[in-house]
Amino acid sequence: MNFPSRRSSAVLLVITALLSMAACKRAAAVQPVPSEAQAAEAVAPTPKPKRPKICLVLSGGGARGAAHTGVLRVLEDLRVPIDCITGTSMGALVGGAYATGMSVDEMDAVNAGITVEKLFKEKAPRKELTMRRKQDDFYNFVGPEIGVGAEEAVATKGFVSGVQLESVLRQLTKVRGYRDFDNLPIPFRAVATDLVSGKAVVFSEGDISNVMRASMAVPGAVAPAEIGGLLLVDGMLTSNLPVDAARAMGADVVIAVNVGTPLLKREQLNGVLGVANQMLNILTEQNVQASLASLRPGDILISPDLGDFSTADFDHLSQIAPKGEIAARLVAQQLSRYSVSPEEYAALRQRQKATVSADLRPVDELRFVNLKRVNPEAAASLMVTTANAPIKQEVLDDDMRRLYGSGDFEHVNYRVLTEKNKRILAIEALEKSWGPNYLRFGLGMSSDFGSESQASLFASYRRTWINSLGAEWRTDLRFGYNHSLNSEFYQPLDARQDWFVAPSLNVGRSTISVYAGDARQSIFTLVSSQVGLDLGRHFYQYGEFRLGAQRGRVSARLNTGDGIGVPRSAQVSTGGLNARLQLDRLDSVLFPRSGWLAGASLFRSMKSMGADDDYTKWDATAAGAYTFGENTLNLALVGAGPMGNNDLPGHSLVQWGGFLQQSGYAQGQLLGQRLEFARLMYYRRVSQGQLLEGAYGGLSLELGRVTGPLMWVNSEAWRKSMAVYVGLDTFVGPLYFGAGRASDGATSFYLVLGSVLTPGR
Repeated sequence: MNFPSRRSSAVLLVITALLSMAACKRAAAVQPVPSEAQAAEAVAPTPKPKRPKICLVLSGGGARGAAHTGVLRVLEDLRVPIDCITGTSMGALVGGAYATGMSVDEMDAVNAGITVEKLFKEKAPRKELTMRRKQDDFYNFVGPEIGVGAEEAVATKGFVSGVQLESVLRQLTKVRGYRDFDNLPIPFRAVATDLVSGKAVVFSEGDISNVMRASMAVPGAVAPAEIGGLLLVDGMLTSNLPVDAARAMGADVVIAVNVGTPLLKREQLNGVLGVANQMLNILTEQNVQASLASLRPGDILISPDLGDFSTADFDHLSQIAPKGEIAARLVAQQLSRYSVSPEEYAALRQRQKATVSADLRPVDELRFVNLKRVNPEAAASLMVTTANAPIKQEVLDDDMRRLYGSGDFEHVNYRVLTEKNKRILAIEALEKSWGPNYLRFGLGMSSDFGSESQASLFASYRRTWINSLGAEWRTDLRFGYNHSLNSEFYQPLDARQDWFVAPSLNVGRSTISVYAGDARQSIFTLVSSQVGLDLGRHFYQYGEFRLGAQRGRVSARLNTGDGIGVPRSAQVSTGGLNARLQLDRLDSVLFPRSGWLAGASLFRSMKSMGADDDYTKWDATAAGAYTFGENTLNLALVGAGPMGNNDLPGHSLVQWGGFLQQSGYAQGQLLGQRLEFARLMYYRRVSQGQLLEGAYGGLSLELGRVTGPLMWVNSEAWRKSMAVYVGLDTFVGPLYFGAGRASDGATSFYLVLGSVLTPGR
């Protein structure tokens, strides 16, 4: 066999290599090049299944809804993501707070400070009221204010208006102003009921605190809310467990928390209120059962065992919240199916806690919307918030309460508008639909279980906003042991109501007992009539000063006794000039716990103005209260008497004595020319009230004297006395029961309905 030479072999190897390289190039020319997407797909991991969209559904239930926060705490512990929230009533409150970025710990802190009083006692702080409204507190009005119209009398639409409730709700949200609820940290829906159509209204946008308030407007208890022309009440009537709203948001999984109130038992249906409450419960239970029937196999129901906690137990929210945590942990295994990794959950919660900062920029304009009677300038004078100054939320909330406390509005709210690059604070002050004329009734009673007992009924009729400056005509009628008719036309001289004039008419009949020592000598009746004209100046929420003139007549008639001490003339003409200053910064006239009160008046009787006698009479009062814990000290000083050389005539003598006015003596037992009196009281709150002020126990130490007595046998010496008492704020007014004893042995027991702790009425 012939073999090729080495040289030939080398040539063959080179040719073979070249042919191989050419083949590779041809193969490369026809092989497709992968795209970037294909390359990425080649290295990307297998995608995870998409997790379900989870929606939390929170039911209404009043205070029982505090259990929702306990459920939220467990969901966070188990790292269960919440993609959307729907809620009704208290569920809307808790759900809305969480949806705006508030943490469970923050909600627990707010709940700890919430009470029935904080939610529903909506009268503006008394110190912030005008003097005219403060003076109403000295009348023991009972029952609601009644509007008197041309054809019918109407009353309020709810026990409370919701103004105070809204201020608390604003504290529970981290978002202010009008918002699209899909753009909140967690998308949110709240449910209310249209009172006209009876249908559920699901809110997906709006001012969240207003929407919460509408969802919580329990019929009869809280006045309906008006949003977008709809009259809205509690969503519990139509959808107390809004599962359908969650489905509409695209929920794959629903975690429903039902804290609704169970139906009352037969023995609990013991009155009109019990029957009415049961009717609401029945309506609520029916729609809850329909919602429960719509739950799917993958959904989870949590029903906390809330025992005897009622919908009204707002004073115990911190005790209710843990009940929700207990119930949620019972279904922890089911909830854990939807847990995500710690990293994914942390990232989700970080996004959901990213709050939208409040816009506190100054506004360019304050605007009152749709006022028909009230002068906007007068309303604006009650506000501290002004244009061109930064908005402070707490100050603005106080402004809303102060406007409501003026007595002109059914409801007060606000929102910020933008018009042509201007920020406008729009005050939506809804004037009372039952105004502008009002009627109120009241009663008073006092007894020393001895010689003096008095009972009175009274009515007050006010016509308000008679003109654009805020003229008011008020007439008060009292009848009973004493009768009186007082009518005054109050006419401000400017829109801010700083200055005013006030013509008045006063007619009265009073019964006066004359004592010689401890023995009642005689009883006579004074009948008086008087017309007057005052010029006055308001000092905003501090008080007022008046200067005026008056003319009148007083007549005396002996009822029983020997007639000793009856004024020397059966009929006396009166006339003169008067000056009066009243300052009032007390927080309450029922059981004052802070603040002070002072007043002084001077009356100069002048024959040149038709009076039978020339004399000058003065009187002055000062009182202050200081509280530490539940303990209060209250100091009061009272004085009165003639000024100059002329004594007071019989019809103008100083009358004193009775409960906390030299306790131990009969009411009005001390009668003379001059009074000097000091009183130091200590009282302690022994029972916390909710909408009322609670119960108190107290001790009073008193020192005083009446000099120039009508009966010369009566002592002019200083008298020492003391009293012990219990006081209770009730729905018919403050009720006091006390016992008094003087150093000379005089002893009396007292029962009083009406304010007595504040002197100088």
